Amino acid sequence: MNIILILPFVLLLLTIAIFPLISHKLWDKNPVKAVVAFIFGAPILIYLLITDYHKIIHTAEEYFSFISLVVSLFIISGGILIDIKKRVSPQLNTMILLIGGIISNLIGTTGASMLLIRPYLRINRWRKNTFHLPVFFIFVVSNIGGGLTPIGDPPLYMGFIKGVPFFWTLKNIFDAWIFQITIVLLVFFIWDYITFRSERPPEENSESGISIKGKINFIYLTGVILSVLLLQFPLREIAMWICAGLSFLTTSREIRHKNEFNFDPAEEVAILFAGIFITMVPVLETVRDNADKFGIDRAWEFFFITGFLSSFLDNAPTYLTFFALAQGLTEKMSLQPSVSGVFVDYLKAISCGAVFFGANTYVGNAPNFMVKSISEKMKIKAPNFILYLLWSFLILLPSFTLVALIFFGFPK
Repeated sequence: MNIILILPFVLLLLTIAIFPLISHKLWDKNPVKAVVAFIFGAPILIYLLITDYHKIIHTAEEYFSFISLVVSLFIISGGILIDIKKRVSPQLNTMILLIGGIISNLIGTTGASMLLIRPYLRINRWRKNTFHLPVFFIFVVSNIGGGLTPIGDPPLYMGFIKGVPFFWTLKNIFDAWIFQITIVLLVFFIWDYITFRSERPPEENSESGISIKGKINFIYLTGVILSVLLLQFPLREIAMWICAGLSFLTTSREIRHKNEFNFDPAEEVAILFAGIFITMVPVLETVRDNADKFGIDRAWEFFFITGFLSSFLDNAPTYLTFFALAQGLTEKMSLQPSVSGVFVDYLKAISCGAVFFGANTYVGNAPNFMVKSISEKMKIKAPNFILYLLWSFLILLPSFTLVALIFFGFPK
């Protein structure tokens, strides 16, 4: 029965991966994605209605919270026009990724991604070799960058709710974070430098500098962040939508037009993740029920297993599952020091795994799909699901293995 219930989730991911290869034009239409999400989501929805409708209510609340944060940040960030008038270079591109990775801890990976992806792609759209640009942006800004604060990525926020101090991750995984982000940025710089050498830059503009329009939206961004920190469901989500509505009403159409803003990326994420949220309920239940059978009791094991599952499942509930398992092991083995009942080494590994591995697939974190969609709307081709997976395994897995070796005792 567990295998049958898990099947819709697996088939949905396979469809997301294979459908664009068969007919990219057809897959580009959001109604087609809605039909696919319904086909695989409906059987699980019916099953849960019959067996335990409370799970549907809980999943609906989680989905509403998730989509409220993602869409509100998408709308607000789309009202901020950053115009970079500088000569494009691998150094500038690398600096943009680094800045994006840092500010993702202040406004979340979704907020930072939506704020910077358009100006980042806009200054590079004249280039022929652009395939790597959205990929590394997803790696750094949409995922790894947000590993230092609870605002940065949802799993860390779940830890904050469970009692992990706000600045704990900043103090305790900064070394792993700086190591990981440095490796990825170094690979990006080398890659961008090699491809850039074969390009012919356009004539340099006489103007030089960075201008920002729609600054009122920074107030709305602050409102969303404060609602995350101070409010509970559903007031938190209501506050987010109010901020998004005010942004849409008070930002000039000219700014959104220059940003090439439309709702297609948000619609795509809302549709696909509706299917993912409902089909992953039995998957998460199976993981929870069998977590103690994984036989893990070392930090590097927590890092890899939490990470690999976070690549395909929502990383927040995956984090909570192994957080609970780590609490049980900590108590059973009397391990010290601990934070919120979790042995420190375990908590570091779970936190890094949940955040870092979200970059492995397009479904690993919500901004991933948005960046892909915006990139394609701006005529900068992003790799399909399978090719992106190959890129992430080629670039990220070796670096993750180094992180496990240096910080989490692998393979001792």
